[in-house]
Order: sequence, then C-alpha cells, then structure tokens
Amino acid sequence: MKSLALALAFLLVHFIGLAQETEGIDITVTIDNVVNNNGKVIASLHTEDTFMKGPGIQNLDSSIEDGKVSFTFKNVAPGTYAIMALHDENENRSMDFYENGMPKESYGMSGNEMTLGPPSFIDAKFNVTQEDLELNIRF
Repeated sequence: MKSLALALAFLLVHFIGLAQETEGIDITVTIDNVVNNNGKVIASLHTEDTFMKGPGIQNLDSSIEDGKVSFTFKNVAPGTYAIMALHDENENRSMDFYENGMPKESYGMSGNEMTLGPPSFIDAKFNVTQEDLELNIRF
C-alpha cells in the first residue's frame, strides 16, 4: 500500500511540474558588433504603444565581452513587437547626443533598418507566434 501511495505521489508531482512550464515564447537577441567593452548594452522589448515612448514591456541590460552581448526576453505572449538596443558606454541609462542632435552612443533595433531620423516601429517590428525566436541586431 505504501508503494502505491508513493507511486501516486510521484505521478502527482510529475503532472504539477508539467503544469508549471512557461507559457510564453523566449526571444534571444545577439549583438556582436559592439565597438568596445565600456559600459553596458541596454535592450527593451516594445509594443507599438511603448515604442519610442519610454521603457519597454521588458527591459534588460548586459555586460559586454569581446564586443558581444546576448539577451533573452522570457515568456513573451504572441503578438507584434520591436526591440531597441543601446550601447550605454557611460552607464547613465539614457542615450547621449552631440549638440547637433546626432547620437554619441551606438544603437540598433530589430529589423536592422538604419535610416536618418528617429527609428520607426514599422521598420523594427516582428511577429511572435508559437516558437522561440533568435534575432541578431547590428549597431
């Protein structure tokens, strides 16, 4: 009887473990052309409503090793998103600009579209469906 109870307990624990699996998609982002190892790289996952309007729905930062960083946004619900990344060399958590308005620090976004002027959600957007994603962003 004890072995039956033990077997049922293990079965119950197994099913509870399966129920605890993540429900969202993981998005892994790699940036491999950071100009130096100073500071950190900050990356933000955005919806159209948050794009260029402040923090994203998930915000991560990473130290730089040999000009490379990697991030993973976890448990992302299906939908349309964009990722913005900034090489925050002086770690002040914001983009610095020259007097003429040009950025002092490197930046990039999903879609890797580099146009003059501010970035657009349309150029940076991508769809999250049912599978994990791997993206490469260029500065």
